[in-house]
Parts: sequence; structure tokens; C-alpha cells
Amino acid sequence: MPAYDLIIRGGTIVDGTGRPRFTGDVAVKNGLIAAVGSVSGSAAQEVDATGKVVAPGWVDIHTHYDGQATWDQEMAPSSWHGVTTVVMGNCGVGFAPAAPDRHDWLIGLMEGVEDIPGTALAEGLKWDWESFPEYLDALERLPRSVDVATHVPHGAVRAYVLGDREKPGAVPTDADIDAMSAIVEEGLRAGALGFSTSRTVIHKSVDGEVVPGTTATAEELIRIGRAMGRVGHGVFEMASDMKREWNEFGWMGALSRETGLPVTFAALQSIAKDLPLSEQIEEMSRQNATGANIVAQIALRGNGVVMNWRGTVHPFRFRPSWSAIEGLPWDEQLASLRAPAFKAQLLGEANIYPESDIIHLLRAISNGWSGQFEMDDSFDYEPQADASVAARAKAAGVSPESYAYDLMLANEGTGFIYLPILNYMDGNLDFLEALQARDDCVNSLSDGGAHCGTICDAASPTFMLEHWVRDRKRGGRLSLEQAVKRQCHDTARLYGLDDRGVIVPGTLADINVIDMDALKLGKPWLAFDLPAGGKRLLQKADGYVFTIKSGEVTFRDGVWTGAVPGGLIRGPQRAEALEAAE
Repeated sequence: MPAYDLIIRGGTIVDGTGRPRFTGDVAVKNGLIAAVGSVSGSAAQEVDATGKVVAPGWVDIHTHYDGQATWDQEMAPSSWHGVTTVVMGNCGVGFAPAAPDRHDWLIGLMEGVEDIPGTALAEGLKWDWESFPEYLDALERLPRSVDVATHVPHGAVRAYVLGDREKPGAVPTDADIDAMSAIVEEGLRAGALGFSTSRTVIHKSVDGEVVPGTTATAEELIRIGRAMGRVGHGVFEMASDMKREWNEFGWMGALSRETGLPVTFAALQSIAKDLPLSEQIEEMSRQNATGANIVAQIALRGNGVVMNWRGTVHPFRFRPSWSAIEGLPWDEQLASLRAPAFKAQLLGEANIYPESDIIHLLRAISNGWSGQFEMDDSFDYEPQADASVAARAKAAGVSPESYAYDLMLANEGTGFIYLPILNYMDGNLDFLEALQARDDCVNSLSDGGAHCGTICDAASPTFMLEHWVRDRKRGGRLSLEQAVKRQCHDTARLYGLDDRGVIVPGTLADINVIDMDALKLGKPWLAFDLPAGGKRLLQKADGYVFTIKSGEVTFRDGVWTGAVPGGLIRGPQRAEALEAAE
């Protein structure tokens, strides 16, 4: 009888701890890593990993699969990129607790904030839960290719307690805050890994209302945080505009010191934030120096939008001629777009913007040609100015509007334009180099499962290896060991998932076998495969030879095997073998 279920032979092991790589074998038994090094004995299955990197499965702590996880077992696109664990319920949006008369409201909140088609959610969600523990039970009933964990989302909690009183600026009573705190405490005791909120004007419901956490007081947030402290575990996660008068770091530091729990926030270059990123990091450091545990979540590339005729936004979204055909079937839209007279008419029109407090963003979408980039076959996610639509149009002797129109019309109307709105104020990613060496920063913000018509940053772990480790030309790079540690060990430890993120005996056998020479992000495409034909941007990658979850091969050469060893994570996960090793 074979000694092991699986042996991965002769790979270059990058174990996630940050230690130097080494050549060896990894043996798997009963879903766990049984031995690492020179492994003798036989196995029911053996994988030759000679010349390949053997690394832990990626742990992605910032996703929005809250709806998709209730109906989809494959969990694409994150699972296509070597992710074996996702944490969802971020940014204060989610679907539990859910009073029966608030279903549509919760869908509208998610659709507005995260650009997930409301029609898809309305058809896909079964709503066989009301309380947060019942939602966890529903998640547990469906096996999938990855493990899922979740926060208790502020928006759903507020809507459940305040009901029709939940409006922008609503002030909850003491009894309301007590009720919200009780729901959060109940959710964490049932298995949630944290609580999340959002305090940014960019996040709005489909009706244009700011999300519930935006106008919450520090008192409300701290009292909810204290409920987490009573449980003794959990991460307090937040997106914020960091307005100076809110003194976010003051209450975050106080909460973390009082409860002993980590508080984490989205740290981005953004003109919407009062505090520039450098000041955010300085404030965090000051609080941590006095005993707080605040952690910045950083993105590895410019966050923004991928624009296409059929996407959520494109440069001509606000012109009357587009509005006239916007509701037509795609084949009729395409016929109009191909007509020279229609093009001439549209290009001659001015943009008509809706009233908005993010008008600067709308103008960047419609007129920011020097900050927009053509996603051609040689596209680089750290593009230089000479690759912009403005520069290429000038070289071609045409207007930027005409150039953008034609490039999106190419290949049956499937051309894409990249507009990095956040994290690209300097026209490069140099500022991220120092942040990736800090222990109080983690690589995150992929938004997997969200922004379906505008981005596909679920591919972030692949981008990290391809760009930051192997191909970056405009500045420093990450070592392979550091990159793997940051996307596995560091993200897992923040959420108390000590049983994964490293290749150490006694931990989960969540493993990627990667051909670094072949690793390459594919071109994005728009699919219409969500329930009710909902659209989403997807992107695959070459180079993932095997992805293994809990000892089972889930993906082979990027293709799902149909295996569904993943389940629901309830609460922090300990690993005695790992604790002894460390």
C-alpha cells in the first residue's frame, strides 16, 4: 500500500516562510503535507516538478464572492490563478444578515459598490438564510475548488437593525448599536473571520446612496469592535477616504490596543483621500509604535478600469449618440459603431455628465487620454507615457477620440483600454517597492468576483510573479521567496489561518506547481456566463501546471478537474506542527 496519497518530486520549493528556495520533494497524506525534503516511499499519484516552482496556494484576503460562492463551485477567476483560499465580505457589503424585505436593497448595494450585475445576483441567490450563522450554513452546504471565509459586513448589519431607517446620515440609537454589536458577535462566534465597513464616497448603492458605514461615528465602530474583542478573534477591515476630521487612525489604534485585534485598511494612492498614502503609512506606524496592530492592504498595480464597448464604462459613455443605442442588442450596437456616419456624429458631441461628487473620475474616463493605455498583445501593466492613447494617436496622426474609438472596435468590438485611476499618480509603481518590504503591509485588494464589467484584478497573484518577480524593467523587483511569502504566509497569518500558506509538515496541502518561464497573463475578455446572462471580465494565465487543494488536484494546466475539496473556514485555524517548526 502506498505510503502517501501524492508526492511532488524534484521541484524548486519556495515554502512561503521567506527562507531560500531549495530542491526537494513534497509528500501529501490525508489532505496534509506529510513530509518535505528527500522523500522515500511511494504514492498513489506522483508529479514530476523538475524545473518547476513548488509554492503554497495563494491566500487572497480581499474578495467579493459573497453571492457567487453560494452557486459556483469552480470559483473562477481566482481559482484559475492558483488561489486556494479566499476571504470575502470585504468593504462592508454582503448578504447576511438579510431580512426578507431587504433582499433587493442588499443586491442594489452590492451592485453599486462592486459592479456585480444585480440581475445575476437576483437569479443566483437562493436566500435560504436570514441570520449570519444561517448564511455560513448555506456556504457550508456547497463544496468548491477553494476554501472560503468571510467577514460580517456592516451594510447588511445596519440594514437588518435599522430597516427603512437606514439612509445616508442615519444616526442609530444606543439600542441599535447594541443590536448591531450582538449580530457581529454572533457572526464571529459562528465562524466569521472579521467585520468590514466602508467609508468612501466612491462606494455607492445602485441608487447613488453612500454605503451605510460612510456616515457612521467612531463610537459606533468602536462599540462593534468591542464585540469582536469579546469573542477574542477577528480582523476589523475598512475602506476609507481618510478624511482628516474623522481621525481614522486615532480610533483604529485605540480599538486595536483595547481589543488586541488587528485593524486593516485599503492603502492606495487616491485623489479621493484627504491623507496621501505616505501620511497614511506614517500615521499607521505611529499607532503601531504604541501597541496597536494596524495593517495596510496594498495593491500591486494600478487600480482602475478596463474599458470596452460592452463593459460598464468606456470613454464615450456620456455622449448622446451612445445613449441612443445603449439599450440595443450587441449586434445592433456593433452595426451602428461600424457606420462612419455614426462615428462622426458621436465624435462631434460633447460629454453630458450626470451630477456626481466623483466628476473628476468621470472626466478621466471620457477625456483622460494621456492616462489611458491600449491593451495590445505586448501590454505592460506598468505602462509608460509613450504607450498612452494620446501618444499613439499623435504618432498615428489622428485625434485621441478617433484612435480610442477604433481600437475598441477592433476584433469585432473586443478591444480594451486600461485606465489606472488609483496607485498610478506617478506614472509608475516605484512607491510600492518600499511597502512590499514592510511587515505592517500585506499584498491584497484583488477584489476577486467584483467589478465584473470594469476590472479583473483577481489575477493579482499571477501579476505579482510575472511582473514583480520576473519581468519588471522600470525599477526594483521582488525576490521569488518574498513574493510567495507575501501572498501566502503573510495574508494567512493576518486572518489567523495558521494551517496554510506554507509548505511545512502538518499544514494543509494547498500547493501550486508553476512553470515560471511559461507564466503569462492572457488577454482579458468579457463573458456573459453569470446567472441571467450577467457579464464579467475574465482573464486566464499560462504556467500553472498544477493547483492542489487539500491534497487533491483541482487544476491541471489551467483547466478545472472538477474536484471540489474546498469548504467553509469557520474561525481561526491553528497548526500545531507549524507552531513547533517556527
